[in-house]
Amino acid sequence: MQQQDRRPEVHVRRADQPGDLGWVVMAHGETYHRQFGWDTAFEALVARIVADYAADHDPRTEAGWIAEVDGERAGCVFLVTGDEPGTAKLRILLVAPEARGLGLGRSLVEECLAFARAAGYERVTLWTNDVLASARHIYEAVGFTLADEEPHHSFGHDLLGQNWVLDLARAG
Repeated sequence: MQQQDRRPEVHVRRADQPGDLGWVVMAHGETYHRQFGWDTAFEALVARIVADYAADHDPRTEAGWIAEVDGERAGCVFLVTGDEPGTAKLRILLVAPEARGLGLGRSLVEECLAFARAAGYERVTLWTNDVLASARHIYEAVGFTLADEEPHHSFGHDLLGQNWVLDLARAG
């Protein structure tokens, strides 16, 4: 079998190894700059999310995951407690461009939602931007619905921010 015919080894694990959190920030900054021209304000937002998680997360109700392809980090997602009782937030889903098409995004989101159910959450919310079409397709496929959207200027661009919600009881 030739090297290019080999199916890559894909693994999703907790984001608990040295370098994981730094990789999440770096990968977001580099990927979104290359793909959409977003400035460092986006990387700073991701850094704040990651720093808040690192400083004060309850492992019973909050977690992060890293997807690896052939032992290399290639994606991530986090679940943190939301602003309302019974609500969690899905945060900072990313699959590196070179690893797209392997089902990592869907696997990460499903891992996140399974954890949310086990932790006793009733719903999961997320905020994204309309330009992130691949992520939106994953969210829709697992049952998220668009709650509202609003134009904003962030990361050096005019964007359309979107809030999505998933009722875990209905999503089965």
